[in-house]
Amino acid sequence: MNENEILAMYEDAGALLNGHFILSSGRHSARYLQSALVLMNIDNATALAAELITKVDADQVDMVVSPAIGGLVIGQEVARQLHKPFIFTERKEGEMQMRRGFSIPEGARLLVVEDVITTGGSVRECMAVVREHGGEPVKVLAVVDRAPDVDGRFDVPFATAISLSVETYAADACPMCSEGLLPAIKPGSRGSA
Repeated sequence: MNENEILAMYEDAGALLNGHFILSSGRHSARYLQSALVLMNIDNATALAAELITKVDADQVDMVVSPAIGGLVIGQEVARQLHKPFIFTERKEGEMQMRRGFSIPEGARLLVVEDVITTGGSVRECMAVVREHGGEPVKVLAVVDRAPDVDGRFDVPFATAISLSVETYAADACPMCSEGLLPAIKPGSRGSA
């Protein structure tokens, strides 16, 4: 599957949005990728996970983990295709945590899977929780990297199905805000940072 086919999936699902958006990092952008609309189609989820697992050695992974909520569907499907257990981290009162009775065996190697990454904040928080519980994050996979020009977001290898360079702005430096063109909306799964 090539990048054009993946982008077509987003476009066909009405998931590549143009406007004035507030990302979960608090940054602003004129484009937004709503992966939930793509992943609601099980054929899309299956195909995207199949693409992602080509970028990992299954023998080097014991479990798959995703930060909730964006990474849940793709993380579960990657785990299913790799025949590995799947867990997730989630925020409670603003703090990323492992809940629901999940546990990580000491020294377990975890693959971290996310739908879309820009700053990588949720993934770093998820990795910190994994480490606190005795696990070792070994690689990060994401369907889309929105900031391919940003290096050093993670201290483990990182791979994506598609890189899509989308400019983002600090809220106080957003040209759309200063021009008053469109009101900023927050379409994602959580409030701004």
